[in-house]
Amino acid sequence: MTEPGPSLTEALDERDQLLRTAFRLMGTLSDAEDAVQEGYARWFRLTDSEQSQIRSPGAWLTTVVSRICLDQLGSARARREQYVGPWLPEPLPDALTDPADRVTLDDEVTSAVMVVLESLTPAERVTFVLHDVFALTFDEVAAVVGRTPQACRKLASAARADIRERRIREAKPADHDRVVRGFLDACATGDIDQLLPLLDPNVTLRSDGGGVVRAARHPVHGADRVARFLLGLLSKEPSLTAEPATIECRTGVVIRRGTDVAAVVTFGVRAAIDEVWIVVNPYKLTAWR
Repeated sequence: MTEPGPSLTEALDERDQLLRTAFRLMGTLSDAEDAVQEGYARWFRLTDSEQSQIRSPGAWLTTVVSRICLDQLGSARARREQYVGPWLPEPLPDALTDPADRVTLDDEVTSAVMVVLESLTPAERVTFVLHDVFALTFDEVAAVVGRTPQACRKLASAARADIRERRIREAKPADHDRVVRGFLDACATGDIDQLLPLLDPNVTLRSDGGGVVRAARHPVHGADRVARFLLGLLSKEPSLTAEPATIECRTGVVIRRGTDVAAVVTFGVRAAIDEVWIVVNPYKLTAWR
């Protein structure tokens, strides 16, 4: 059997990095995989002569996959506007995320940051992720978004301001872990008086079932309402078990029904929990199986 040439080997070696990049851009593993698959399809449609003229297959694939994501982000937004209930980014087990994926000032790409990314325009998101997370130059980013490097600097600056505002307010990992573990203990007791001090008075809970499984179709606001909502869910099905897990570099909670993962819960934490994100859509839990 003929061994693959250096260019093909290099191209195939880029798959994991391409998948991480596409996931940061799209927010779900399935959309990321589709983008990467299309990127490779375009590579294999090149002639041998065309492939031999590409000095860096990895850079070429990154540009192509990022352009595919940029094109898809507009239609993805339209789909999410028609989504049943809140749309949340897919939570990934820590084993599937790269510790090298870091945001500005050496901060991690947390679940809170992934949620903020959803509020950016497609061009802002692509520019920020490629430059600030994956360290592409603005010249390289400009080739993806079809704008000048100077325009890309402005896009990244606008996106960075939104991200930095969230990161400044976010608890350090050790504090985040302490609060979430306290949350788990309080839920286990079913004592609302123990749970309430761990919730910010203006906490918001969002639950993503995608119309596939039952979930709250509207956000739940306020510490008392969120606490009663959570304890009510657990009391209805006492067989559910909850355990801490590292999700996007922060402590989250995995809820199991027997051996099956029924939900993954991530948190925004400042002094207390100010955001609760619950994903129960089974199509966004496939990585946990």
